[in-house]
Amino acid sequence: MNKSTTQLPIVIIGNGISGVSTARHIRKNSNIPIVIISEESKYFFSRTALMYIYMGHMKFEHTQPYENSFWKKNNIQLLQKRVVNVNTKEKNVVFSDNASLKYEKLVLATGSTPNKFGWEGQDLDAVQGMYSKQDLESLEKWSPSIKSAVIVGGGLIGIELAEMLHSRNIKVTFLVREKSFWSGVLPPEESEMINKHIIANGIDLKLETNLAAIKGDENGRAKEVHTDKGEIIPCQFVGLTAGVRPNIDFLKDSDIELDRGILVDSFLQTNEKDIYAIGDCAQQRTAIGLRRPIEAVWYTGRIMGETLAKTLTGSPTKYTPSNWFNSAKFFEIEYQTYGWVFSNPPEGTTQFIWQHESKNLLVRFSYSTKDKLFLGINTFGIRMRHECFEKWLNEKQSINYVIEHLNEAIFDPEFYPHYEKNILKLWQQQH
Repeated sequence: MNKSTTQLPIVIIGNGISGVSTARHIRKNSNIPIVIISEESKYFFSRTALMYIYMGHMKFEHTQPYENSFWKKNNIQLLQKRVVNVNTKEKNVVFSDNASLKYEKLVLATGSTPNKFGWEGQDLDAVQGMYSKQDLESLEKWSPSIKSAVIVGGGLIGIELAEMLHSRNIKVTFLVREKSFWSGVLPPEESEMINKHIIANGIDLKLETNLAAIKGDENGRAKEVHTDKGEIIPCQFVGLTAGVRPNIDFLKDSDIELDRGILVDSFLQTNEKDIYAIGDCAQQRTAIGLRRPIEAVWYTGRIMGETLAKTLTGSPTKYTPSNWFNSAKFFEIEYQTYGWVFSNPPEGTTQFIWQHESKNLLVRFSYSTKDKLFLGINTFGIRMRHECFEKWLNEKQSINYVIEHLNEAIFDPEFYPHYEKNILKLWQQQH
Protein backbone atom coordinates (compact mmCIF):
# COMPACT_ATOMS: atom_id res chain seq x y z
CA MET A 1 0.00 0.00 0.00
CA ASN A 2 1.37 3.44 -0.91
CA LYS A 3 1.96 5.83 1.94
CA SER A 4 0.12 9.14 1.51
CA THR A 5 2.30 12.22 1.52
CA THR A 6 1.38 15.86 1.97
CA GLN A 7 2.94 18.16 -0.62
CA LEU A 8 4.69 21.17 0.87
CA PRO A 9 3.43 24.53 -0.43
CA ILE A 10 4.94 27.27 -2.48
CA VAL A 11 5.16 30.03 0.12
CA ILE A 12 4.95 33.63 -1.06
CA ILE A 13 5.93 36.38 1.38
CA GLY A 14 4.13 39.54 0.31
CA ASN A 15 0.66 40.02 -1.14
CA GLY A 16 1.32 42.96 -3.44
CA ILE A 17 0.98 42.85 -7.21
CA SER A 18 4.08 40.68 -7.73
CA GLY A 19 3.23 38.04 -5.10
CA VAL A 20 -0.43 37.81 -6.07
CA SER A 21 0.39 37.64 -9.80
CA THR A 22 2.68 34.70 -9.04
CA ALA A 23 -0.04 32.90 -7.09
CA ARG A 24 -2.74 33.50 -9.70
CA HIS A 25 -0.64 32.23 -12.57
CA ILE A 26 0.60 29.21 -10.62
CA ARG A 27 -3.02 28.31 -9.96
CA LYS A 28 -3.94 28.65 -13.62
CA ASN A 29 -1.46 25.90 -14.46
CA SER A 30 -1.28 23.62 -11.41
CA ASN A 31 -2.83 22.48 -8.14
CA ILE A 32 0.36 23.03 -6.12
CA PRO A 33 -0.51 24.23 -2.59
CA ILE A 34 0.06 27.98 -2.22
CA VAL A 35 0.37 30.07 0.94
CA ILE A 36 0.55 33.88 0.77
CA ILE A 37 1.85 35.67 3.88
CA SER A 38 1.42 39.37 4.57
CA GLU A 39 1.72 41.37 7.77
CA GLU A 40 0.15 44.45 6.18
CA SER A 41 -3.26 43.10 5.16
CA LYS A 42 -4.99 39.77 4.66
CA TYR A 43 -6.34 40.56 1.20
CA PHE A 44 -4.61 42.00 -1.84
CA PHE A 45 -5.42 45.64 -2.62
CA SER A 46 -4.23 48.25 -5.09
CA ARG A 47 -1.54 50.26 -3.31
CA THR A 48 -1.65 53.02 -5.91
CA ALA A 49 -5.27 53.74 -4.91
CA LEU A 50 -4.53 54.65 -1.28
CA MET A 51 -4.45 58.36 -2.07
CA TYR A 52 -7.96 58.20 -3.56
CA ILE A 53 -9.34 56.63 -0.38
CA TYR A 54 -7.99 59.54 1.66
CA MET A 55 -9.37 62.05 -0.83
CA GLY A 56 -12.83 60.49 -0.62
CA HIS A 57 -12.98 59.15 -4.18
CA MET A 58 -13.00 55.48 -3.14
CA LYS A 59 -13.54 53.21 -0.17
CA PHE A 60 -10.89 50.67 0.82
CA GLU A 61 -13.03 47.74 -0.35
CA HIS A 62 -13.08 49.29 -3.82
CA THR A 63 -9.30 48.79 -4.05
CA GLN A 64 -9.63 45.00 -3.70
CA PRO A 65 -10.01 43.53 -7.21
CA TYR A 66 -11.04 40.08 -5.91
CA GLU A 67 -13.90 39.03 -3.67
CA ASN A 68 -12.75 37.71 -0.30
CA SER A 69 -14.09 34.29 -1.31
CA PHE A 70 -11.78 34.22 -4.37
CA TRP A 71 -8.83 32.89 -2.39
CA LYS A 72 -10.63 29.94 -0.82
CA LYS A 73 -12.27 29.03 -4.13
CA ASN A 74 -8.83 28.90 -5.74
CA ASN A 75 -7.27 27.01 -2.82
CA ILE A 76 -4.85 29.79 -1.95
CA GLN A 77 -4.23 30.02 1.79
CA LEU A 78 -3.76 33.50 3.28
CA LEU A 79 -1.82 34.16 6.49
CA GLN A 80 -1.63 37.60 8.10
CA LYS A 81 1.61 37.21 10.01
CA ARG A 82 5.03 38.82 10.28
CA VAL A 83 8.03 36.84 9.01
CA VAL A 84 11.19 37.52 11.01
CA ASN A 85 13.60 35.00 9.49
CA VAL A 86 14.09 32.45 6.73
CA ASN A 87 15.89 29.21 7.59
CA THR A 88 17.23 28.05 4.24
CA LYS A 89 18.70 24.81 5.60
CA GLU A 90 15.44 23.66 7.20
CA LYS A 91 13.40 25.25 4.39
CA ASN A 92 11.03 27.10 6.67
CA VAL A 93 9.98 30.65 7.45
CA VAL A 94 9.88 31.82 11.06
CA PHE A 95 7.16 34.14 12.36
CA SER A 96 7.27 36.76 15.10
CA ASP A 97 5.32 34.42 17.40
CA ASN A 98 8.09 31.78 16.96
CA ALA A 99 5.83 29.53 14.87
CA SER A 100 7.25 28.36 11.55
CA LEU A 101 6.07 27.07 8.19
CA LYS A 102 7.90 24.69 5.85
CA TYR A 103 8.03 25.42 2.14
CA GLU A 104 8.80 23.50 -1.03
CA LYS A 105 9.73 26.72 -2.82
CA LEU A 106 9.85 30.24 -1.45
CA VAL A 107 9.00 33.50 -3.24
CA LEU A 108 10.15 36.75 -1.64
CA ALA A 109 7.87 39.57 -2.77
CA THR A 110 8.27 41.86 0.21
CA GLY A 111 8.16 45.20 -1.61
CA SER A 112 9.67 48.45 -0.37
CA THR A 113 9.93 50.47 2.81
CA PRO A 114 10.33 54.28 3.04
CA ASN A 115 13.87 55.62 3.40
CA LYS A 116 15.02 57.15 6.66
CA PHE A 117 18.42 58.79 6.86
CA GLY A 118 18.92 59.13 10.59
CA TRP A 119 17.29 62.55 10.87
CA GLU A 120 16.78 63.88 14.37
CA GLY A 121 13.12 63.36 15.25
CA GLN A 122 12.36 60.89 12.45
CA ASP A 123 10.63 58.53 14.90
CA LEU A 124 8.38 61.11 16.56
CA ASP A 125 4.61 60.73 16.42
CA ALA A 126 2.96 62.16 13.28
CA VAL A 127 6.16 61.53 11.29
CA GLN A 128 5.74 58.84 8.64
CA GLY A 129 5.92 57.73 5.04
CA MET A 130 2.94 57.06 2.77
CA TYR A 131 3.37 53.55 1.44
CA SER A 132 1.24 51.05 3.37
CA LYS A 133 -2.33 50.56 4.52
CA GLN A 134 -1.09 51.27 8.04
CA ASP A 135 0.41 54.57 6.83
CA LEU A 136 -3.01 55.58 5.50
CA GLU A 137 -4.69 54.63 8.79
CA SER A 138 -2.08 56.62 10.73
CA LEU A 139 -2.56 59.65 8.48
CA GLU A 140 -6.32 59.46 9.01
CA LYS A 141 -5.77 59.39 12.78
CA TRP A 142 -3.63 62.54 12.77
CA SER A 143 -5.48 64.51 10.07
CA PRO A 144 -8.20 66.15 12.21
CA SER A 145 -5.50 67.93 14.21
CA ILE A 146 -3.23 68.90 11.30
CA LYS A 147 -3.30 72.55 10.27
CA SER A 148 0.05 72.53 8.46
CA ALA A 149 2.32 69.76 7.23
CA VAL A 150 5.84 69.44 5.84
CA ILE A 151 6.74 66.87 3.18
CA VAL A 152 10.37 65.88 2.76
CA GLY A 153 11.42 64.48 -0.60
CA GLY A 154 10.46 65.43 -4.14
CA GLY A 155 9.42 62.17 -5.77
CA LEU A 156 6.12 60.71 -6.88
CA ILE A 157 4.99 59.67 -3.41
CA GLY A 158 5.80 63.16 -2.11
CA ILE A 159 3.62 64.94 -4.64
CA GLU A 160 0.79 62.44 -4.08
CA LEU A 161 0.93 63.12 -0.34
CA ALA A 162 0.93 66.87 -1.02
CA GLU A 163 -2.23 66.51 -3.11
CA MET A 164 -3.85 64.33 -0.44
CA LEU A 165 -3.25 66.82 2.37
CA HIS A 166 -4.15 69.78 0.16
CA SER A 167 -7.52 68.12 -0.59
CA ARG A 168 -8.39 68.59 3.12
CA ASN A 169 -7.31 72.24 3.17
CA ILE A 170 -4.13 71.49 5.10
CA LYS A 171 -1.29 73.93 4.45
CA VAL A 172 1.62 72.03 2.86
CA THR A 173 5.31 72.94 2.69
CA PHE A 174 7.24 70.74 0.25
CA LEU A 175 11.02 70.39 0.76
CA VAL A 176 12.90 69.30 -2.38
CA ARG A 177 16.67 69.01 -2.25
CA GLU A 178 17.14 69.36 -6.03
CA LYS A 179 17.16 72.63 -7.99
CA SER A 180 13.87 71.62 -9.60
CA PHE A 181 11.19 69.00 -8.94
CA TRP A 182 12.21 65.45 -9.99
CA SER A 183 15.01 66.93 -12.09
CA GLY A 184 16.94 63.66 -12.04
CA VAL A 185 14.18 62.15 -14.18
CA LEU A 186 12.46 65.03 -15.95
CA PRO A 187 14.16 67.33 -18.49
CA PRO A 188 14.24 71.04 -17.54
CA GLU A 189 11.08 72.18 -19.34
CA GLU A 190 8.93 69.42 -17.82
CA SER A 191 10.39 69.90 -14.35
CA GLU A 192 9.81 73.67 -14.46
CA MET A 193 6.25 73.15 -15.65
CA ILE A 194 5.57 70.89 -12.65
CA ASN A 195 7.24 73.41 -10.29
CA LYS A 196 4.80 76.09 -11.44
CA HIS A 197 1.85 73.71 -11.24
CA ILE A 198 2.70 72.70 -7.66
CA ILE A 199 2.89 76.34 -6.61
CA ALA A 200 -0.33 77.18 -8.51
CA ASN A 201 -2.08 74.55 -6.38
CA GLY A 202 -1.17 76.41 -3.21
CA ILE A 203 1.81 74.31 -2.14
CA ASP A 204 4.80 76.13 -0.62
CA LEU A 205 7.56 74.55 -2.72
CA LYS A 206 11.06 75.04 -1.30
CA LEU A 207 13.72 73.90 -3.76
CA GLU A 208 17.35 73.14 -2.87
CA THR A 209 16.25 72.68 0.73
CA ASN A 210 17.10 69.76 3.01
CA LEU A 211 15.65 68.55 6.27
CA ALA A 212 18.02 69.22 9.18
CA ALA A 213 15.87 68.07 12.13
CA ILE A 214 12.33 67.47 13.33
CA LYS A 215 11.52 68.82 16.79
CA GLY A 216 8.77 67.42 18.98
CA ASP A 217 6.45 68.77 21.66
CA GLU A 218 6.19 67.58 25.27
CA ASN A 219 3.97 64.67 24.11
CA GLY A 220 6.46 63.36 21.57
CA ARG A 221 4.60 64.65 18.50
CA ALA A 222 6.24 66.61 15.68
CA LYS A 223 5.80 70.37 16.15
CA GLU A 224 8.33 71.95 13.76
CA VAL A 225 10.86 71.23 11.04
CA HIS A 226 14.33 72.79 10.86
CA THR A 227 15.87 73.09 7.40
CA ASP A 228 19.51 73.37 6.34
CA LYS A 229 18.76 77.01 5.40
CA GLY A 230 18.14 77.82 9.07
CA GLU A 231 14.37 78.10 8.61
CA ILE A 232 11.98 76.80 11.27
CA ILE A 233 8.59 75.63 9.94
CA PRO A 234 5.81 74.97 12.48
CA CYS A 235 3.74 71.88 11.64
CA GLN A 236 1.71 69.04 13.13
CA PHE A 237 2.71 66.36 10.60
CA VAL A 238 5.84 65.43 8.65
CA GLY A 239 5.73 63.19 5.58
CA LEU A 240 9.00 61.40 4.86
CA THR A 241 8.92 60.61 1.13
CA ALA A 242 12.61 60.65 0.23
CA GLY A 243 12.34 57.47 -1.81
CA VAL A 244 12.02 53.83 -0.82
CA ARG A 245 14.36 50.88 -0.40
CA PRO A 246 13.85 47.11 -0.64
CA ASN A 247 12.15 45.64 2.43
CA ILE A 248 14.81 43.05 3.27
CA ASP A 249 16.01 43.73 6.83
CA PHE A 250 14.49 40.48 8.11
CA LEU A 251 16.82 38.51 5.79
CA LYS A 252 20.11 39.92 7.06
CA ASP A 253 20.79 36.84 9.24
CA SER A 254 19.85 34.38 6.50
CA ASP A 255 22.06 32.76 3.86
CA ILE A 256 20.32 34.65 1.06
CA GLU A 257 22.73 36.96 -0.74
CA LEU A 258 21.81 40.62 -0.43
CA ASP A 259 23.07 43.91 -1.80
CA ARG A 260 20.69 46.88 -1.86
CA GLY A 261 18.05 44.29 -2.68
CA ILE A 262 17.83 40.49 -2.92
CA LEU A 263 20.21 39.44 -5.67
CA VAL A 264 18.61 37.33 -8.41
CA ASP A 265 19.62 35.87 -11.76
CA SER A 266 17.73 36.11 -15.04
CA PHE A 267 15.28 33.44 -13.80
CA LEU A 268 14.63 35.51 -10.63
CA GLN A 269 16.36 32.87 -8.46
CA THR A 270 18.53 33.80 -5.49
CA ASN A 271 21.80 32.11 -4.56
CA GLU A 272 19.74 29.61 -2.54
CA LYS A 273 18.03 26.72 -4.32
CA ASP A 274 14.23 26.97 -4.44
CA ILE A 275 14.19 30.61 -3.28
CA TYR A 276 13.20 33.42 -5.63
CA ALA A 277 12.68 37.19 -5.34
CA ILE A 278 10.44 39.46 -7.39
CA GLY A 279 9.10 43.00 -7.41
CA ASP A 280 10.52 45.98 -5.52
CA CYS A 281 12.77 43.86 -3.30
CA ALA A 282 14.57 42.05 -6.16
CA GLN A 283 17.89 43.25 -7.57
CA GLN A 284 19.12 41.95 -10.91
CA ARG A 285 22.72 40.73 -10.75
CA THR A 286 23.10 41.95 -14.32
CA ALA A 287 21.07 45.00 -15.34
CA ILE A 288 18.70 44.43 -18.29
CA GLY A 289 19.54 46.94 -21.00
CA LEU A 290 19.21 50.48 -19.68
CA ARG A 291 16.96 49.41 -16.81
CA ARG A 292 18.02 49.86 -13.21
CA PRO A 293 18.86 46.69 -11.26
CA ILE A 294 16.00 47.50 -8.83
CA GLU A 295 12.70 48.69 -10.26
CA ALA A 296 10.00 49.70 -7.80
CA VAL A 297 7.30 49.87 -10.47
CA TRP A 298 3.85 48.24 -10.42
CA TYR A 299 3.91 46.67 -13.88
CA THR A 300 7.41 45.17 -13.57
CA GLY A 301 6.26 43.41 -10.40
CA ARG A 302 3.31 41.97 -12.30
CA ILE A 303 5.50 40.77 -15.17
CA MET A 304 7.99 39.21 -12.75
CA GLY A 305 5.16 37.36 -11.01
CA GLU A 306 3.74 36.01 -14.26
CA THR A 307 7.22 34.99 -15.44
CA LEU A 308 8.17 33.23 -12.22
CA ALA A 309 4.89 31.30 -12.18
CA LYS A 310 5.95 29.62 -15.44
CA THR A 311 9.25 28.55 -13.88
CA LEU A 312 7.54 27.23 -10.75
CA THR A 313 5.11 25.15 -12.81
CA GLY A 314 7.74 23.40 -14.90
CA SER A 315 8.53 25.83 -17.72
CA PRO A 316 11.73 27.71 -16.77
CA THR A 317 11.41 31.22 -18.20
CA LYS A 318 13.78 34.17 -18.14
CA TYR A 319 12.54 37.56 -17.02
CA THR A 320 12.42 39.69 -20.17
CA PRO A 321 10.45 42.89 -19.54
CA SER A 322 8.91 44.85 -22.37
CA ASN A 323 9.85 48.40 -23.31
CA TRP A 324 10.16 50.76 -20.37
CA PHE A 325 7.05 52.75 -19.55
CA ASN A 326 5.63 54.55 -16.56
CA SER A 327 2.83 56.93 -15.67
CA ALA A 328 1.99 59.33 -12.86
CA LYS A 329 -0.14 62.34 -12.01
CA PHE A 330 1.08 65.71 -10.75
CA PHE A 331 -2.16 67.20 -9.38
CA GLU A 332 -4.14 67.76 -12.62
CA ILE A 333 -1.29 66.98 -15.03
CA GLU A 334 -1.19 63.38 -16.26
CA TYR A 335 2.24 62.05 -17.26
CA GLN A 336 3.24 59.08 -19.41
CA THR A 337 6.61 57.94 -20.65
CA TYR A 338 7.47 55.17 -23.14
CA GLY A 339 10.95 54.05 -24.14
CA TRP A 340 13.90 56.15 -23.01
CA VAL A 341 13.78 59.92 -22.55
CA PHE A 342 16.58 61.15 -20.29
CA SER A 343 16.87 64.45 -18.44
CA ASN A 344 20.39 64.69 -19.87
CA PRO A 345 20.34 63.21 -23.41
CA PRO A 346 23.14 60.68 -23.98
CA GLU A 347 25.63 61.26 -26.77
CA GLY A 348 24.23 60.27 -30.15
CA THR A 349 20.62 61.14 -29.24
CA THR A 350 18.50 64.20 -29.97
CA GLN A 351 15.24 65.45 -28.47
CA PHE A 352 12.34 67.35 -30.01
CA ILE A 353 9.88 69.19 -27.76
CA TRP A 354 6.44 70.68 -28.36
CA GLN A 355 4.86 72.75 -25.58
CA HIS A 356 1.54 74.57 -25.55
CA GLU A 357 1.92 78.32 -25.11
CA SER A 358 -0.61 78.57 -22.26
CA LYS A 359 -1.86 75.13 -21.17
CA ASN A 360 0.05 72.48 -19.20
CA LEU A 361 0.58 70.36 -22.30
CA LEU A 362 3.98 69.10 -23.44
CA VAL A 363 5.34 66.28 -25.60
CA ARG A 364 9.02 65.38 -25.89
CA PHE A 365 10.43 62.86 -28.37
CA SER A 366 13.84 61.20 -28.15
CA TYR A 367 15.55 59.76 -31.21
CA SER A 368 18.99 58.72 -32.44
CA THR A 369 20.87 61.49 -34.18
CA LYS A 370 22.44 59.35 -36.90
CA ASP A 371 19.60 57.13 -38.17
CA LYS A 372 16.58 59.02 -36.72
CA LEU A 373 15.38 55.92 -34.83
CA PHE A 374 12.54 56.66 -32.39
CA LEU A 375 13.75 55.98 -28.82
CA GLY A 376 11.04 57.29 -26.53
CA ILE A 377 8.42 59.88 -25.63
CA ASN A 378 7.30 61.93 -22.62
CA THR A 379 3.75 63.24 -22.70
CA PHE A 380 2.15 65.66 -20.24
CA GLY A 381 -1.56 66.43 -20.32
CA ILE A 382 -2.25 64.42 -23.48
CA ARG A 383 -3.21 60.77 -23.08
CA MET A 384 -1.49 58.33 -25.41
CA ARG A 385 -2.07 54.66 -26.24
CA HIS A 386 0.46 52.27 -24.72
CA GLU A 387 0.04 49.66 -27.45
CA CYS A 388 1.03 52.12 -30.20
CA PHE A 389 4.37 53.01 -28.64
CA GLU A 390 5.05 49.40 -27.70
CA LYS A 391 4.51 48.47 -31.35
CA TRP A 392 6.55 51.35 -32.78
CA LEU A 393 9.47 50.74 -30.42
CA ASN A 394 9.48 47.02 -31.26
CA GLU A 395 9.29 47.79 -34.97
CA LYS A 396 12.15 50.30 -34.60
CA GLN A 397 10.20 53.00 -36.40
CA SER A 398 11.76 56.34 -37.29
CA ILE A 399 10.96 59.58 -35.50
CA ASN A 400 9.36 60.86 -38.73
CA TYR A 401 7.01 57.89 -38.84
CA VAL A 402 5.97 58.30 -35.19
CA ILE A 403 5.20 62.01 -35.50
CA GLU A 404 3.34 61.54 -38.79
CA HIS A 405 1.21 58.76 -37.23
CA LEU A 406 0.80 60.37 -33.82
CA ASN A 407 -2.97 60.69 -34.28
CA GLU A 408 -3.19 56.87 -34.00
CA ALA A 409 -1.79 57.07 -30.46
CA ILE A 410 -4.07 59.79 -29.09
CA PHE A 411 -6.28 58.37 -26.33
CA ASP A 412 -8.05 61.57 -25.25
CA PRO A 413 -11.87 61.50 -25.53
CA GLU A 414 -13.52 62.47 -28.79
CA PHE A 415 -14.41 66.05 -27.86
CA TYR A 416 -11.03 66.96 -26.35
CA PRO A 417 -8.87 69.34 -28.41
CA HIS A 418 -6.24 67.53 -30.47
CA TYR A 419 -2.74 68.84 -31.02
CA GLU A 420 -1.02 66.28 -33.22
CA LYS A 421 -1.25 68.58 -36.26
CA ASN A 422 0.42 71.37 -34.27
CA ILE A 423 3.17 68.96 -33.24
CA LEU A 424 3.70 67.79 -36.83
CA LYS A 425 3.79 71.38 -38.10
CA LEU A 426 6.48 72.39 -35.57
CA TRP A 427 8.50 69.28 -36.40
CA GLN A 428 8.39 70.09 -40.12
CA GLN A 429 9.37 73.72 -39.46
CA GLN A 430 12.39 72.69 -37.42
CA HIS A 431 13.45 69.78 -39.63
